[in-house]
Amino acid sequence: MIFETHAHYDDEKFAEDREEVLADLPKRGICPVINVGASIESTKTTLEIAERHDFVYAAVGVHPSDIDGLNEETFAWLAEQTKHQKTVAVGEIGLDYYWDKEADVQKQQRYWFRRQLELAREKELPVIIHSRDAAEDTMDILQELHKQGLNNPGVIHCYSYSPEMAHEFIKMGYYIGVGGVVTFKNAKKLVRTVEEIPMERILLETDCPYMAPVPNRGKRNSSLYLPEVVKTIAEIKGISCEEVVAVTESNAMKVLNLI
Repeated sequence: MIFETHAHYDDEKFAEDREEVLADLPKRGICPVINVGASIESTKTTLEIAERHDFVYAAVGVHPSDIDGLNEETFAWLAEQTKHQKTVAVGEIGLDYYWDKEADVQKQQRYWFRRQLELAREKELPVIIHSRDAAEDTMDILQELHKQGLNNPGVIHCYSYSPEMAHEFIKMGYYIGVGGVVTFKNAKKLVRTVEEIPMERILLETDCPYMAPVPNRGKRNSSLYLPEVVKTIAEIKGISCEEVVAVTESNAMKVLNLI
């Protein structure tokens, strides 16, 4: 089975057929699925979906672009959700300087990133990290926390930086999330990263409903398109699709403590 490590089935783009899409996934070889929170509200809907479907697990967290919803009260609520029986990770958390250029906003992102990383360490949960146009600060913060004992790191989701930086993340124990972007013609940096890093550090993901792989680019993405990602990784690594599926499934089970 293909292990989907990053989906957003609570997104409004699945409003009309969410339950049908989810019910179809195990029948089509996609299982388990991690649905990932990105705000306080979407963490609530993520947990609701996980409660309804045995094969769906939840990541609870607040995306850097949604930190306006975080304060001490909502952070305390978020901390409580780490105890939920279906919660397997803290995420999606991190830094995003692509949209937010203001120094004060970026400072707030770093503050809540650290707080959520510390929460994950306290609860002994892996993290799902979003990082866009914030390579240096992301690396600095993670190295700082690594030295302080963040020992079950998690995944750098939707990886977009250099192969050299990927090796630095891997040294700290992180996995690299690879999705539909690897099939794009302009994804040379990600292709090089996949070439250079070990299969034992790659996770499969979609970030659906976003970033559908070729030949479905531009459409609503879903986990059913993951075979295209598998095929591309297999071609890059010179191995079979079956090996890609087996190794990435094993990787996901390890990092998310589902063994």
